[in-house]
Amino acid sequence: MNLEQVEKLLTDIRDVHGIDDFVIVGGLSVLGLRSTRPIPDGMLVSNELGGYPENDPDARDAVAAKFGQGSPFEKKHGYYFDPVSPTLPTLPDGWRERLIRVTLPSGVHVKFLDPNDAAVSKYARNALKDREWIREGMVASILSGATIEHRFRSTPFLDQREHEVAKAALAEDLEWLAGRVKRRR
Repeated sequence: MNLEQVEKLLTDIRDVHGIDDFVIVGGLSVLGLRSTRPIPDGMLVSNELGGYPENDPDARDAVAAKFGQGSPFEKKHGYYFDPVSPTLPTLPDGWRERLIRVTLPSGVHVKFLDPNDAAVSKYARNALKDREWIREGMVASILSGATIEHRFRSTPFLDQREHEVAKAALAEDLEWLAGRVKRRR
């Protein structure tokens, strides 16, 4: 999904529901950087835009009914709005202050999660597709292992096991990245 598709989706939501302020928290939050740097295609493979209406998070289910998975919008366009609760993702303290604010040409206001904060959440979930996203971001220098590791310290993980799994996954990815750099020399 690209920024133009995000704008189409959010503008259509605004036109139907009157909502024009959104917070985007999934992997596509990397689109907040679009105006400052190129984003690798491997970070944009998702067809779901995870987020919620900023000023009315409870409206996310009504939005999903018309624009979510299985909706007429998805059937027509091939992508959809994936509603999440503002409290769902595992995120480090201070994530709200690091949101990347973008006003789209249509006037819709979007706050994109900082990609390193998104990586913390993805490490907590530790799904294969999330790890692929993280590695793409590390190769492109969009994500910083040191920043992610630092943010782990202020992250309220579900439990100690989740924290340990996340730390081990980060260590594995940093080792993978170092090996990749070494081979290129």
